[in-house]
Amino acid sequence: MADPHHAPADQDAYEHGSMEIEEQKATWALFGGLTKWGSLAVAAILLLLTVWFMPNGGFVPAVIATIVLAAAGWWFLREKPQAH
Repeated sequence: MADPHHAPADQDAYEHGSMEIEEQKATWALFGGLTKWGSLAVAAILLLLTVWFMPNGGFVPAVIATIVLAAAGWWFLREKPQAH
């Protein structure tokens, strides 16, 4: 039975680390960004609606709380400069 881990000599053998992965890196970065900022948007909308429609709540306090959450979220989720 042939060894599946070794390619025949006439075929190009895969060499670990030789594959271009720029597209995968870009896709992963996009997925991470959409997840991060989408989660902040969902949290802000939930906060807005919760404070707005709670008993003794109102639109103005809801908007203020949402702006505070959005500003704090932006501050903590923004892209940090690389140290190296």
